Amino acid sequence: MNILFLHRDYPAQFKYLALALANNPANNVMFATENDTIDIKGITKYVFKISHDKKTTNPYLTLYDEVLEYAQAAIKIAKEIKAKGIKPDVIYGFGFWGFDMFMKDVFPDVPVISYFEWFYNTKGADIGFDGKTFTEEENAQMRCKNSHLLVDLYSCDAGISPTYWQRNQFPKEFHEKIKVIHDGIDTETCCPNPNAEFFIAKKDLKLTVKDEVITYGTRGMEPYRGFVQFMEAAEKLLKKRPNAHIVIAGLDDVYYGPRLKECTYKEYMLKKLDLDTSRLHFVGALSFVDYVRLLQISSVHVYLTFPYILSWSILNAMSAGCCVIASDTAPVLEVIQDNYNGLLFNFYNIDQLVEKVDYALENRNKMLEIRNNARQTVLDKYDVRKLLMQQINFINSVIVKHRGAQQ
Repeated sequence: MNILFLHRDYPAQFKYLALALANNPANNVMFATENDTIDIKGITKYVFKISHDKKTTNPYLTLYDEVLEYAQAAIKIAKEIKAKGIKPDVIYGFGFWGFDMFMKDVFPDVPVISYFEWFYNTKGADIGFDGKTFTEEENAQMRCKNSHLLVDLYSCDAGISPTYWQRNQFPKEFHEKIKVIHDGIDTETCCPNPNAEFFIAKKDLKLTVKDEVITYGTRGMEPYRGFVQFMEAAEKLLKKRPNAHIVIAGLDDVYYGPRLKECTYKEYMLKKLDLDTSRLHFVGALSFVDYVRLLQISSVHVYLTFPYILSWSILNAMSAGCCVIASDTAPVLEVIQDNYNGLLFNFYNIDQLVEKVDYALENRNKMLEIRNNARQTVLDKYDVRKLLMQQINFINSVIVKHRGAQQ
C-alpha cells in the first residue's frame, strides 16, 4: 500500500500508525511535513516550508490565510510525488490545517481520509466556558475558522476523530462520515513501576513512590488546561501538606487561547501567590521516557481542561496507574467515572480540588483500586496495539469501498 500522510508536525498523531505501516515491507509510507528535525526509518519524508506571514488584516480571514499556505504546500508535495510516478492508495491528512483541501485536484481518484480534531462552536464547548461573552461579530469570526474544515468534510471520503466528544462538535450531518478511533496509548512503556525514580538535577532531588508527589503535566501553562486553577490549589496544598512536592511538567507558553500582554501565566501566578518554591518544581518539557518516570512516582496526578480536545497526558497518567484527579468537563467524562477510575471535581472549585487531593493522599491504600481501574480502562479502550488494528482495518475499508465505487 502507498500511503501519504500530511501534517505540519512529525509524526504527531500519526506516530504509531505510520511506524506500524512502515514496518510492513509491502507498504510505502510517505509523510509531508514542516518538521525537518526528525527522521524515522522506513518513512519517506517530504519537507515543506511556509512563510507564516499572515497577509491579511481581515479578522475573518486570519486563520484561513494561514491554512491556505499549508494547503498550497501540500499540493506542491503531491505534485512532486505524482511526477515520480507514485500514486497513493490513500491519503491521510490532519484536517485542522487544511492539508486535504486540494488533494482531490491532484489525485482525483485516490481516497482521502481527514483527521478531524476540532470544530469551533460558539456555544456548548470551550468558547465562553470562562464566562467571557462574545459579540455577534466575534462569533461570526469564530464561525469562519471552520471554513476549510467544511471543505474537507465535503470532499474527503472518510474522517477519523479521537473521541466522541470531539466528533460531536462537527455538524450532525457529517457524523456518519467520521469514525471515532483514538490514536492509542503505548501501555507497555507507560505502565506502573514501583521502583521508578525521578531526578530533579537543579535541586539535587530524587523522588520515588515513597514520597508524596503531586504531578501536573501540560503542553503549555495556560487557562485552557487549568494552569491558573492548579496553581491556586498548589498554594493551599503546599501549606496543608508539609511533606508534599508538586512537580509541573510543560512549557511556559500558550497554545490555545489568548496570552497575557505583560508576562506569561507562570510568571503571573508566581508573583500573585505565596508559594514554597523549595517544594514546587518546574521541570520543563520532558522526553516521553522521563515523563513516564514522573507519572510512575506520582502520588496524585491532576488534570484540568476546558471542554476541548482531550490531552494524551491524562490517558498516559491512567496507563501508568496514577491516581488521577480531573475536572468534570468534557471530554474527561468520556474517560473517567468518578470514584471508579479517578476522582472528579468542578473546574472552578479550587477548594474541592484541594479536598480531593488531600483525601487521596491521606488514603493512598484506598486509591489502589482506582489506580488499577484507571490502567485497566486504558488497556481495554485505548491500548495502541488494539487501536492500530482498528485504524488499519478502517483505512483498508475506505480503500476497498472507494475502488468498488469506481468500478
